[in-house]
Amino acid sequence: MNSPSGKKDSRKQKGAAAEELAAAALIEKGYRVLERNWRCRFGELDIVAETGGTLVVIEVRSRSGTASFGTPSESVNARKMMQVRNTAQQYVHQKRYYERPVRFDVISIILRPDLTPVSMDHIENAF
Repeated sequence: MNSPSGKKDSRKQKGAAAEELAAAALIEKGYRVLERNWRCRFGELDIVAETGGTLVVIEVRSRSGTASFGTPSESVNARKMMQVRNTAQQYVHQKRYYERPVRFDVISIILRPDLTPVSMDHIENAF
């Protein structure tokens, strides 16, 4: 639902822009994006990709402006890590990817007000 200030829309736009930038960067690095915003009852996976036979689950985090409140990747706490792991386990089961190694990455993006990136950091094996 939209608030009078439009904050929810703005937050969704920032998230969508960050995920778009992250997916483009992954493709540029040679990853094959398999899923975006995959959902089940446990949660949502921002991006599922593969590289070199490894299934890579990527949590995309973004912030506006500067990192004065910490980097976006610092917002991935233990609870979020557990949720992503549980959701990924469901994904692997549903897609029958039992034999594939799985890695969890975080892509941290700082955005300008016009939603262009100030910086992007891809942290492999983040958790």
